Amino acid sequence: MAADEANTTDARAVPIAPLPDHRDVNMSWWQELWRRHAHITTPLRARGLPCDIEFGLSAYIVRVSLPDDSYLIISPPQEPSSKRPPGDPEGWLATREHPDDQTLSEILYDSAPTDGPGARQRPEARHGGSAEPLIEAIDHRLAQLGLLPHPVLPHEIPHLHPAQPTPPPPARDTPGTPDRGTVYVYGDALRDLTDRLNGAESHADAATLLHQILEPTDGLLAQLGEFFEAAGEKAKEAEQDDGFDLSYDLADAAAEIRNLGEVLHVTEDRMRALTPLAPAPRLPAAPARTPSLPPRALPSALPRHTR
Repeated sequence: MAADEANTTDARAVPIAPLPDHRDVNMSWWQELWRRHAHITTPLRARGLPCDIEFGLSAYIVRVSLPDDSYLIISPPQEPSSKRPPGDPEGWLATREHPDDQTLSEILYDSAPTDGPGARQRPEARHGGSAEPLIEAIDHRLAQLGLLPHPVLPHEIPHLHPAQPTPPPPARDTPGTPDRGTVYVYGDALRDLTDRLNGAESHADAATLLHQILEPTDGLLAQLGEFFEAAGEKAKEAEQDDGFDLSYDLADAAAEIRNLGEVLHVTEDRMRALTPLAPAPRLPAAPARTPSLPPRALPSALPRHTR
């Protein structure tokens, strides 16, 4: 957890809310829960909103403190409880509550699947457990209420200086393809990022490039998961058995990609920590010794005194 805070001390970076202040923060089980919910807590902390992980009715939830003493509860389905692992539910429910004013209670977002054949499907249910539409909905409502301390644009990074977006490089020629001008543009963009990583002059620069891949909501892995999920929905539109089978395969691929992002979540901080050690100080050279004078000749044997 120290690495999580080490990257937040630069005053020029986007402000980020501190970690919770309780003893569980140092416990390995809590740190694992925090890691699994980083795609929720990181963008909210980047907006200046303190977050914590608590146990709700039947699953772990994210509690978000708001400036007017109200708070958000972001949870997976509680009744019945979700059977999916923490941080990767079927859907999210975000509610605002206030300890003293029940009139402020409201539902900001609900993408949990609707049970029952005749139940009305909510529009956001199509997003399932995706984090990005959840964060967008929270952004929109809190901005309306004037409760968003630090609005963050999608391209801004919580603990790095915002960088100008780099346009994709021209597509490279592909043998055997008649139209070579627009082939594999996105693959070339990633290849360009790899070239920049190979040429990085420091581990901090390499960590900045890793952030482009691993950022939990806008990074490449997160968007790749969204892509495969959308491809699965497109396959369902065929309303054929093979289309449904394909959609399941694509949904599994999206889940694997999101799991990979969770596994590699701390990679950026670990790369940043690999700062080269300063070279060992060289000891000052010993002063040159003045050549000693040649040894003085020993006197010859002393004469014997006659009595």
